[in-house]
This record gives sequence, C-alpha cells and structure tokens, in this order.
Amino acid sequence: MRIFGLNGLYIQNTDVIEKLSHINKLYFYKINPINMKKTTLFLCLILALTLSLTAQNVDKEKEAIKKVIQTAYVEGIQNEGDPDKIDSGIHPEFNLLIVENGNGLQKYSITEWKKKVVKKRENGELPPTPEKMVTVKFLSIDITGTAAVAKIEFYIGDKLTYIDYISLYKFEDGWKMVNKIYYKF
Repeated sequence: MRIFGLNGLYIQNTDVIEKLSHINKLYFYKINPINMKKTTLFLCLILALTLSLTAQNVDKEKEAIKKVIQTAYVEGIQNEGDPDKIDSGIHPEFNLLIVENGNGLQKYSITEWKKKVVKKRENGELPPTPEKMVTVKFLSIDITGTAAVAKIEFYIGDKLTYIDYISLYKFEDGWKMVNKIYYKF
C-alpha cells in the first residue's frame, strides 16, 4: 500500500492517492523558485502602480477641494460677494454652525449668509481693502470616498482670525461645501 503525503496529511487509500497525485502534478508542477520570483515581482509592480494611481487621484481630489473652497468661500463669500461663485461650490442645504451662550448651537444657512454678503457688496463693503482681504492656508484635507473635511487657517489681512473645519461631499457635479464649524482667536 502506498502512503502519500500532501501538506502534512498522509493518505493510505490508493484511489484517493492517484487522484491527489494527479492534482499535485497538474496544479503544482509548474511552480518553481524562478516562476515564483517572477510572479512575486509582477504582483509587486501591479501593487506599486495601483498605489501610485490612487495617490495621484487623491492629489487631484484635494486640488479640486481647494479650488471649491477658494472660489466659493474665499472669493465668493469673503472677498467679492459673488452669488454665482458662492453657488458654484456651496450646496443649497449648507449650514454654518455657531456655538452660542456656552451650550447653544445656531444654524446659519447659506441662503441667509448669501443675502448678507450680497447686501454688503451693494453697500460697497465688498471687496475689502487690501489690509482686510481674506486669505486661507490649507492645513489638511482628509478624503474618504465622496466625503471630505478640510482644515484651514483663515486670515484677515495678515492676522490669523479663525480655524475653519469645512465638510464637503462629492456630488455628480463635483465637490460642494455642506457644513462649516470654526474656532475664533
């Protein structure tokens, strides 16, 4: 009687041994160290290429988010009062959340904010003077699928005034700001 070992398992049935022997030759015959090295190298190259493309895609998405915030928020709301720029990157259901009286929370809709900004422009308060021009510095952008959060420093002139946390979703027509909270210095 033949005893056949496969991965530490020993079988004594002759019919089973013949079938396993055939499978062993069929599936494991071509694996040798040279083929294994080539396969491993090929898989490593595919993985590296995939990671590179993913990193490029994330960088592209981060740039798109920066553009939305710069155009809709910095230019549209803060410096120009341009409703078209505001609408281009801020979702109609956007809310600014403001802490009130220690434990209260106030929602300020984009509709209310936009009306205030347009009125400031009509009254000649926008654009601001160069020393009151708003600029931002992006500290971080975290993206998971179609959701993102941007952390930015908000400057009025040269003075750091706020740290903003802006939530965004990616819709069919691109990234849109949907929410903002902040810390004021």
